[in-house]
Amino acid sequence: MPQRIGYHVRVFLFTLGHNIELVGIEYPEGNDEVKKVVQLHRKIAPELIAIIEDRYNILRHVSYSQPIGRRALAQNLGVGERMVRAQVDFLKNAGFLEFSPLGMTITSDGERLLQEAEGYISELHGLALLEADLAKQLGVKQVIIIPGDSNADVTVKRELGRAVVNVLGQYMTANMVIAVSGGSTMAQVAEVVGLQAPLTTVVPARGGLGEQVEYQANIIAAVIAAKLGGAYRLLHIPDGMSEEAVEVILANDANASHVIEMIQHADILIHGIGRAHDMAIRRSCDAPIADEIVKRGAVGEALGYYCTLEGQCVYVTSSVGLRLDDLASIGLVIAVAGGQKKAEAIVAVTSAGGQDVLVIDEAAANAIKAII
Repeated sequence: MPQRIGYHVRVFLFTLGHNIELVGIEYPEGNDEVKKVVQLHRKIAPELIAIIEDRYNILRHVSYSQPIGRRALAQNLGVGERMVRAQVDFLKNAGFLEFSPLGMTITSDGERLLQEAEGYISELHGLALLEADLAKQLGVKQVIIIPGDSNADVTVKRELGRAVVNVLGQYMTANMVIAVSGGSTMAQVAEVVGLQAPLTTVVPARGGLGEQVEYQANIIAAVIAAKLGGAYRLLHIPDGMSEEAVEVILANDANASHVIEMIQHADILIHGIGRAHDMAIRRSCDAPIADEIVKRGAVGEALGYYCTLEGQCVYVTSSVGLRLDDLASIGLVIAVAGGQKKAEAIVAVTSAGGQDVLVIDEAAANAIKAII
């Protein structure tokens, strides 16, 4: 199981026209010291917490959108340009942002501060306790919660991807096979990969979806492999084909059979979670079939399996690749999803079993807590 590393947090506050700097607070493994600092701020200067969060969010948005101007940043944050100007001027003077004719960029000190502040922000939102509680309730080994709502803030979806890559980096060794599913969140995972693993092979977990190309598992597998400096193998068998047609293809295509063998014995699987009706439509099911899937009680989908809230599978899309029954033989299974609307789907898929690490955002976590 991956463990949270210790934190070295520098929290910069600004009040009454003065800069107050808390530097070099060492947080050992665990959250006790982080809790003490958060509790101290809540008691002695609760008004400063909002400033800390504002500056953290500004650094996070600039990091993902740089170079970016003040006006565009204000629009992304949904706040006034005057507030943004005051905060970015402070962050510039503190050495965390740089300005150029193209816009703002984050400095190396800013990136370091952004990483160091993650533990503080997580504790501030009470996410550490919620992670442990949801892991126990959902029967998952580890839950990682990213602050915010990925449906309202695109940077949160990027951070979901970054969290998945961090977990991947802790488990990755040489000569591994990594299977990946498709979807918009998985596309974000592919975009933020910054690891190097030249002996890794990446494969799609299932056949293709009838959706935009950049969200297809084959494309995501190829992008991740390129970022890793590794190899990839593709599976050119779309979802929805009859079993007879698939058998004909496999009987005449040794390469496809070999790829399927690699998929079913992958070392790591990374997959998204979808809402049942939405995924039925994306998989080109006829409207009556999509409605029937919902009538059977399905609320969540993963790897072509449609599950009820209790984890019962009520429909399976005809395809090749990984099946839910195969997850027990996979070394590590990482599921990722975000947004309040995905809460029921996440509960359904995790209830079906086989998940090791679940990466979600705060909006989904709070909605899941209400359900369970």
